[in-house]
Amino acid sequence: MSRSVTSRNDAAPAAGTPAALQRRTLAVVAASTLVVLAAFVTPLATSVATATDLGTGAGGQAWLLSAMSVGLAAALLVTGAAADDLGRRRVFTAGLVLLAAGAALTAAADSTGVFVAGRLVEGVGGAAVLACSLGLIAQVFPLGPARARAAAVWGAALGAGTGVGGLAAVVLDGETGWRATHAVTAVVTLLLAVAARLLLPHAPPGRRPRVDVPGPVLLVAAVCCLLVGLVATRTGAGTGTVVGLIAGGVVLAAAFVLAESRVRAPMVDLGLFRVRGFVAATLGALVTGAATVGLMSFLATVLQRALGESLLAVTVLVLVWSAVATATSVGLRWLPAIDGRVLLAGGLAVSAAGLAALAVLDTGSRALSLLPGLVVLGVGYGAANAALGREAVAHVPAERAGMGSGANNTARYLGAAVGVTLVVLLVTAAAPTGTAAGLLAGWDAAAFAGAGLSAAGALAVLALRPARR
Repeated sequence: MSRSVTSRNDAAPAAGTPAALQRRTLAVVAASTLVVLAAFVTPLATSVATATDLGTGAGGQAWLLSAMSVGLAAALLVTGAAADDLGRRRVFTAGLVLLAAGAALTAAADSTGVFVAGRLVEGVGGAAVLACSLGLIAQVFPLGPARARAAAVWGAALGAGTGVGGLAAVVLDGETGWRATHAVTAVVTLLLAVAARLLLPHAPPGRRPRVDVPGPVLLVAAVCCLLVGLVATRTGAGTGTVVGLIAGGVVLAAAFVLAESRVRAPMVDLGLFRVRGFVAATLGALVTGAATVGLMSFLATVLQRALGESLLAVTVLVLVWSAVATATSVGLRWLPAIDGRVLLAGGLAVSAAGLAALAVLDTGSRALSLLPGLVVLGVGYGAANAALGREAVAHVPAERAGMGSGANNTARYLGAAVGVTLVVLLVTAAAPTGTAAGLLAGWDAAAFAGAGLSAAGALAVLALRPARR
């Protein structure tokens, strides 16, 4: 078997790394990941106030929520490959600087266009951080229990970021403001960039210079067309425009695969898709994004518009879900012996049960009725995050850990973009006039659909059993 498709990275170069370097690397990576996720969820809580202040129409509101997703999904693989070639610390630090610049631009925005531009920049910066994070962990933690525990902490940061972002919006912005959270994000992220430059380990760039120019261009174009097409379904764009964008994205994606198969140093090693462990991790990330992140992105809208709940009540529920996910990921760091694929399948199965338990809303409900389902979903989401943090880089060579991390996170945020769109379509179909009863019926249908998708994902991951050596 060639080195590029080795099923396990058995020769990680981190075996003799000092414990102090491991601790500070994990601290900076986990804190930065938390900030990226906090920045990602901020507009979900403050979208109503933001749209009112900026005079954003119905079509523009979809872009307020989706712009960072577009930047993330478009740039994750490209920044992951760049990290492997240029140095992970360098790309990670540059990503934090970009995230800070985007947050500052968003905080100062005086129009919808400027706000969306800032969120796109945040997405590109966040992509660099997420794409490098697991690669940096793999660089200093050897394969085995130590890396499994570090990956669990990284997964906990993913869950915690969601709750911290919502809580910060309530504490800093209240019910009507929205700029303070973005401004604080810019300052904190800039401080993290300084810490990353001083504390993270230096690694020499890859030995081979990359000449794969068509690959990144075609990938970014394909992802942008697909995501813009998906977002356009929520902005009132014509059917022809939506179909043209999605079809163009599919054609560009096919051209990307063809181009990558013909270059000597591809950005993405297509041979990895013959490795079942890599496919299982990618599929698990896609399902997690589509089912869990997709549905939870619409939670605030349903509770506020259909049940009249306050922003504080919504934030408390999200915080409970986030806290349970965080505690689960941290707790799993002491159980590293569990096979990553089995843990991922179990996390998806528990998530399916939690999603199904969220389909309980009607016009007489209160937000508190979602609490049991959110606790169960938090356990499943936390377990899936811990498993993905481990599996994303376990099936790629050490020198391509950035690519593995980028591919996994790309699948997550592509799934999230698709999931949010499908949730909106289901809710719109059930509530064409926007009535409370229709919104709640659409939410229940979307929750059951997410549960079915998550259960199917669990079965598929279990079926992707690694081949015998």
